[in-house]
Amino acid sequence: MRKIVMVFSASLDGYIERPDRRIDWHLVDEELHQHMNDMLRPMGGFLSGRVTYDLMADYWPTADADPDAPGPIAEFAEIWRSMPKIVFSRTLTHADWNTEIRREVVPAEIEQLKAQPGGDLALGGADLAAAFLRHDLVDEYRIYVHPVLIGEGKPLFPPAEADRPLHLVETRTFGNGVVLLHYGRPAAS
Repeated sequence: MRKIVMVFSASLDGYIERPDRRIDWHLVDEELHQHMNDMLRPMGGFLSGRVTYDLMADYWPTADADPDAPGPIAEFAEIWRSMPKIVFSRTLTHADWNTEIRREVVPAEIEQLKAQPGGDLALGGADLAAAFLRHDLVDEYRIYVHPVLIGEGKPLFPPAEADRPLHLVETRTFGNGVVLLHYGRPAAS
């Protein structure tokens, strides 16, 4: 069965964006970008909210048209274009680039999606992730902690009603100081 994998960058103090939605503090260098490409390439699809989808659709469809685009950027442009995508939006009426629109996070529909063949599903977008967390639909967490304190903004995790014990899958430190924390659900006993 496929897994829902929450993939986020966060500041050391736990924010995913500044109050004005800027993410200019992200330290994505060639090593980290190549790692992300290698991790995302085998995925079965991207699940995103409207804001994340709009940001991605504004840049990635033509990012590799620039002859000066670094290799990992050109490579990700192709990954993004060809990857099946589901955008969750109550207002979006049209989406290109191999994208399906869904209006709500319906747990039974997500379980059906997970039961389909193919790679895991990468979850992005703060509000969408919060909805998946409310329904306990996240199977793995790949959090890239950037060595910066930004002081305020949108927190990575919304308040939770209950503890969710997790199992450490791996850690990795990148040359730029970013640390990957990869957790999954505890093994069933």
